[in-house]
Formats: sequence, structure tokens, C-alpha cells
Amino acid sequence: MIFRPPFFASLFLCVLLPSVLPAAVTRIEIKTREPYLEGRMFDGVGSYERLRGKAFFAVDPKHTANQTVIDLELAPKNDAGLVEFSTDVEILTPKDLSKANGAMLYDVNNRGGKLALGMFNTGADEFLMRKGYVVIWSGWIAETQPGGGRLRLTAPVATENGKPLTGPVRAEFVIEAPAERHTLAMWANQGSYEPTERGEREAVLTWRSREKDARVVIPRKQWRLEKRTVEDNGERGQLPLIELVVAGGLQPGYIYELVYEAQGSIVQGLGLAGIRDLLSFLKHETSAKNPLFMAEPKKSSVKFTYGFGVSQSGRCLRQFLYDGFNADESGRQVFDGVIPHVAGGGLGFFNHRFASPTRHNGQHDNHLFPADQFPFTYGDEIDSFTGREDGILHRDRARGTVPRVMHTQSSSEYWHRAGSLVHTDPLGKRDAKLPPEVRVYCFGGTQHGAGGGFAATAPGNGQLITNPADYRPLLRALLTALDGWVRTGQEPPPSTHPRIADGTLVGWRESESGWHGIPGVRYPEVIQQPEHLDRGPEFYRFRRSTIEPPISRGNYVVNIPKCGPDNNELGTLLLPAVAVPVATYTSWNTRGRSVGAENEMLGLQGGYIPFVKTKADREKLGDPRPALLERYRDFADFQTQYRKVVDRMVEERTLLSEDVAGLMNLADRWRPLFE
Repeated sequence: MIFRPPFFASLFLCVLLPSVLPAAVTRIEIKTREPYLEGRMFDGVGSYERLRGKAFFAVDPKHTANQTVIDLELAPKNDAGLVEFSTDVEILTPKDLSKANGAMLYDVNNRGGKLALGMFNTGADEFLMRKGYVVIWSGWIAETQPGGGRLRLTAPVATENGKPLTGPVRAEFVIEAPAERHTLAMWANQGSYEPTERGEREAVLTWRSREKDARVVIPRKQWRLEKRTVEDNGERGQLPLIELVVAGGLQPGYIYELVYEAQGSIVQGLGLAGIRDLLSFLKHETSAKNPLFMAEPKKSSVKFTYGFGVSQSGRCLRQFLYDGFNADESGRQVFDGVIPHVAGGGLGFFNHRFASPTRHNGQHDNHLFPADQFPFTYGDEIDSFTGREDGILHRDRARGTVPRVMHTQSSSEYWHRAGSLVHTDPLGKRDAKLPPEVRVYCFGGTQHGAGGGFAATAPGNGQLITNPADYRPLLRALLTALDGWVRTGQEPPPSTHPRIADGTLVGWRESESGWHGIPGVRYPEVIQQPEHLDRGPEFYRFRRSTIEPPISRGNYVVNIPKCGPDNNELGTLLLPAVAVPVATYTSWNTRGRSVGAENEMLGLQGGYIPFVKTKADREKLGDPRPALLERYRDFADFQTQYRKVVDRMVEERTLLSEDVAGLMNLADRWRPLFE
């Protein structure tokens, strides 16, 4: 049986109805303008300037485009019956707007921090500026604390009968060193919902060593909560910073979980509506109210809008599309193209009652929050637990607002973030059909965060040296391909990801994976595998939990890229350093003894296992992988093979010619291995 809960049914209906109201941005106040990089000039573009300010909004809770904002009808309203909120805004734009390339890149900030410049500009000499992009950020998370240049959302609190809502909230954290106290939000720059009097009195604090272990209650008299409000330059955090203090201290590796009754649920879904309305305003408003408006000719400098998000921010883009925000209040398409990067199969805790956007899902930490949950795919699939048919792009398909999508992920996402479910059915039995507007690229032999290119000499918190692969050259090439796809219709490189059909996507256990055992290396015995969780009867319809912690009703099934003869991955898009390797680049790393929970997954980390130099060396160690001098005659041979891969990838448009010199310089750093 195929059905849709009322929440999703109402969403489907609302996109078919006409819209009559104007854009919801009431004004944008630019508070500062300053030269970017001291006025540095870029050929053909000129200098850039940085604009900082605030955007103010007023949305109609009765408008069809706003019906998917959870609890919007419970927010305070102004005299016109509209709900007001605001966001921080930052814009990097050519000072001469006519020199912009017509594309606006919206970087979804991650917990208040900006990421796009580090992902695209580093190592490419200010790539985004040289290409003439307008880059924009805005606050979309209300729990983010002020300070540190973080961008924040200020949104109303939902009320009933004039009183803030109350309800169950669950907080959880894992630490990697002994401590006396720790914030409930896990990240020190994020706030937490305040407990009611009863909530603080009756809260239950537990610890456990592993996710599936029984919870051990810590007696109430042995712990306390300390709350404070964070202030910075006259701005206050909307949620308090709440720290847990436990007698005798907190221990590394343990999962600490607090369940309590909280108050003051913020209408967090307005963060998604704010992204929609701000970008639509900047794209379509033809007056001086728009900071990107050109007086001659009288139009915005923006013609195309691209979204880029890393990790949490990539999941935000997926949730944005899924919840129907890619059409503005007039039905116009918002994003022309999106790159959800290292989002894995996840959505997020972004548009719920007592939402906590900071939360993710991992094998050992934050496992039970609503992030890695159905639907996983961009096209429609059927949930094996509920019979519900759905997909990320279902609503956009119905109304003709489907953007071009490049879903990019490190191969670590298969271990840590349910990445295979992006392109398989929910039980991992067959490959899913990708919509024609979607490409999926798996960067083989990489981890969640881009490495520096060259490996460390010893492990950190994991049992393996951290994976050093730097996938940022791939992102620059793919953004260039996305731009061409949107502007001219030029097809981008084909999807590159492992597949069940050709045997490159397999079960994750050692016996299925193709892994060749290496002395001294322990293959993982765990993986992040999403569960179908019962959060109570109101969750699917109203996105509010009544059961905390939730009850597991079974697992979705994840797979991984198959290992080749040297334990590097098959069926993936490989950087030259991984295609012509001097080591095994693993997608996983496991926790070391010093940080507790030994052998559990070290969150979002990969590993690096160097090859030995000679055949005699590897035979002495029992290493099954061919040695360096069995693979390559000498360094010159290695360099020649490496250059061939670089040139092929430039031809295939998965690398840019301007990145060739940097990649060859990286290869030269391995010369001492052959001497």
C-alpha cells in the first residue's frame, strides 16, 4: 500500500494552488561595506566588496507556500496578521555589478560558519572571485550563539493560549577527553532549549558505552545544569547555553543522554523560508531596495542561483527541496542548481517542533536524531517500513521547479552518513534510478572533510593516520560543469558512484567488502546504519516527538564501495593521488583507546595506510598489497602515470586545467618515498 501522511499530502496540494502575495522580504539593511582583500583587482571583474547587514521578513501563515513551516500558525503575528523574523546577511560581490558573471552562489552556513571560500578558493587563487560569482550567506539557525562572525536567524517562539509550548527534548553528547562539564548541544557555539521547572526536576540523565548498550541512570543528586545567556556586541543568543556538570566528571567515549521537558519551541522552519525569500528577492527585485540591483540596465545582477552546502548545510539543501521551498510565494523557482556536498543520505532536524539543526546522525554519537531518515533518494522510492512513496524532488517535480542537482560525497559518507541510500532502494537490494536532473559523484578514498593532500606521520584520535586526500579540485571542476549545465544545457560529466548491478557496491562486512587483511589493521565491525524510529503518533503529521528516546522498529540497509587489490575503492571518482596511489586511502577510521569507545567509528574520519617500498619489505610484514617498487619502476614512472590520470580527468571535465600545476607539485612531494 502506498500512502502519504497528512503533512505531506497538504504539501502536495499547496503547490498546486495559485499564489497572490508579494515577496516576503520587507527590507535589507546593509550596515557595513568594505573592500575585499584590500581592494585586490581580478582580471575582467575588478575589485570585490563585502556587504554585511540584516534582512527582515514578514510571512503570511495562511499563504500556501508557507504551510510546511512547522508551528508557523502558532507564532506571534503583527497587526497585518504576518509573522516577522530576521537573519544576518553577508554578500561578496564585484563592486561594479555589471562585471558579475550573473550567477549567485548561496553558501549555506554550517552552524553559523562560512565554508564556500575555503572549499573553492583555497589552492585556486580566489577561484570564485576570478570567475565573477556573487557569493552570499544568511543566518538560518536560531540556536547559533552570537560572536565569531557567525550568521544567525532570529525567529519567533511558538505559543498556545499565550504560553510557550512545552514538550519532551533529548540531548546527547560524546567527548574525547575527561571534563568536568560539557554543553548539552555538543557544540559550544550552539544553544539548547531550556527545561521547565518540572523538566529540570524530573529530567533523566544516563550514560552508556555503546549505542545499543542499556542506559545507566545517573542519580539526580550527582549532576546539575548551569545556564547562561551569550552576548556579543549587544546581541544575545536566542537560546541559552546550557552545560551539564556531573560529580566526578565526564569520561571520554561514553554517550551521555539527557531527556527532559523543555519550553519555548522556536519556529525554526522559518530559516528555510528565509533562504527562499531572500534569494528570490535578490534575484527578482528591481529597485534600489535590492543591494544587487543595477540602475543601468534596471535589473538585478543575478540571473542564476546556485546552492552549495557542506555536511549539515548539504542536508539543509536536501530538506529545503523536500519541504517544498524551491518555489517562492509567486511560484518562481529559487535554486537553478544545487551541490549538496557530503550530506550523505540525510535530511535534518531543521523544521520540527523543538528542532535542533545542530544534530546529525553517526554510528556512535547523535545516532537517534531525525537526520538519516526516509526519503533518501532524489527520485521516488517506497519506504520498506511504512509503504510510503516519496523522494527529495517529488514536490518540485509536481510544479516544474526541479533544479539541476550535483550530489557530491566522499566515500566516508558510505560508512558514516548512509551515503549508499542516496542511490539504492531503502533495503540496499538494487540501484535506484536517478532523475535526469541529478548527478551523483562519489569521491573514492576520501573522508568527510577535505585533507591537506599530504599525510601526517602518526594517528591522532583514530587507530589509523587521518586520510589526507584533498577533493577540492573536484569541487571546482564540478561547479564549473554545473554552471555550464544551467546556462547552456551542456551535460556535465556522468554520475560516478558504485553500483550494485556491476558489483562495485557491496555489503560492508569484511567478508563481503573485498578487503585484503593488513597486519596490524583492524577492519571495522560497525557502521552507521539508519533505523526506522518510532517517535510517537504525531511525528509524521506534525513533526513533533512524543517518545524520547525513540523506539527502533528496524534498520535501513547501507552498502559500501568494494575494495580493489590494494584496498582502494572501485566504482568511484578517484583523485590522481588515489588512482595512482602510494597508500591505501580508507573511508573509515575507528576510535583509539585514548578517546574511549575503542573500535567504534571515529566520526566522519577516514584513514591512510602507506605501502612499503620493496617486495622484501612487504613479504617480511605479510602485507598483501604490492609494494611501491612493484607498482612503479621508479619515481619517474610514478610521475608519468600520475600525469596521465591528471590529463584524462581534465579531458573528462572532472578537473580544471588551472589545477594541474598544483596537483603535480603534490605528486613531487612523494619523491623521497622512492629514494
